[in-house]
Amino acid sequence: MKSVFCHLLSVLALLGLAHPFQPAFARQDPAPVRAEVARFLNIQSHSLPGEVSVQVGDFASDNALPACLQLEAFLPPGSRQWGRLTVGVRCLAPSTWSAYVPAEVRVQGVYLVTAAPLLAGQIIGTNDLRRETGELSAQASDVLTDPSQAIGYAARISLAAGKPLAASHLRLPPAVVQGQPVKVISRGAGFEVANDGTALSTASDGQGAQVRLSTGQVVRGVARNGGFIEIITP
Repeated sequence: MKSVFCHLLSVLALLGLAHPFQPAFARQDPAPVRAEVARFLNIQSHSLPGEVSVQVGDFASDNALPACLQLEAFLPPGSRQWGRLTVGVRCLAPSTWSAYVPAEVRVQGVYLVTAAPLLAGQIIGTNDLRRETGELSAQASDVLTDPSQAIGYAARISLAAGKPLAASHLRLPPAVVQGQPVKVISRGAGFEVANDGTALSTASDGQGAQVRLSTGQVVRGVARNGGFIEIITP
């Protein structure tokens, strides 16, 4: 009887069944997951303005995910490209699963700050801006990096000197202002007529605006830079 039991143990050992603590499947190795995240972020950061460094966080070694042969990293919708973020990793083969890995993308570069206090509505010129070098990833995601992104725009709010300038701080300057005399250009198939009028609303280039013609008639058109209201007739 003893010899039969020993023989059975030998058979179980050969089959790998004599080790009760052996996992039922191979867990996902963290190294390939972290490598895929690093590869993905380095590609994504090529277009960022400045010197980029990528740090990938830990991926649990005691995960319950089956080993994957084909990994693909992705950014969840609405994610920003820099700063602290979470990167998704999906397994495409032989099984399918998704997991998430913390990471940080730091960018050192040049961004714009206000050289002097700005008032709401003020049109921004060259002397209102200066460049500053620092960590872009610590700024707002829409921080501006080139003067052409700001010059000629109007400040949406008042800003103190030295404030990093973001796209959300700016708006297009008005093409026409309420009460301003404007030239109304009506265009159609084979004709163009010009009239004088007074703007009844403030609008930026391309926005709709109401205008009262010299005849008293109120019409609606599209504001254009230079104090024009354009009306297109089909």
